[in-house]
Amino acid sequence: MLRVTKLTDYATVVLTVLAARPETVMSAVDLADQAGLESPTVSKLLKPLAQAGLVDGFRGANGGYRLARPAAAISLVEIIEAMEGPLAMTECSLHDGQCGISAKCGVRTNWLRINDVVANALRSVTLAQMLGDARAAPLSTEADAKRIDARLASA
Repeated sequence: MLRVTKLTDYATVVLTVLAARPETVMSAVDLADQAGLESPTVSKLLKPLAQAGLVDGFRGANGGYRLARPAAAISLVEIIEAMEGPLAMTECSLHDGQCGISAKCGVRTNWLRINDVVANALRSVTLAQMLGDARAAPLSTEADAKRIDARLASA
């Protein structure tokens, strides 16, 4: 099963809180309260988000955090990569030659193709859309036409 980590999910929640108040500088404690998360967890999230240039941090009595750019300019893939590193469906999608069977493997090209499709899908969703901002552009109808129904396999 493909799944983002809990921290990445929480980072998205925290960023949507900031996106709802784009001009407001919010403390980690206020963000935690608004997001329904523990303050130490939010503090842990803010460091990689700031390092990735997704949030700006301000020191001092009125310090805190706000989005570094408009929510419509932040893609979901940026959030995932800030928290988890480069997106890769398989090890060979990220590092060529790291697999012991790569010389005989016939599926690497297809994994690379799948990796690109997933990355492009995540690139097409913005933080503004995750917030549910009515002003944000709707998801592409082309993406809707390519939607694949997922079914869980029986164990």
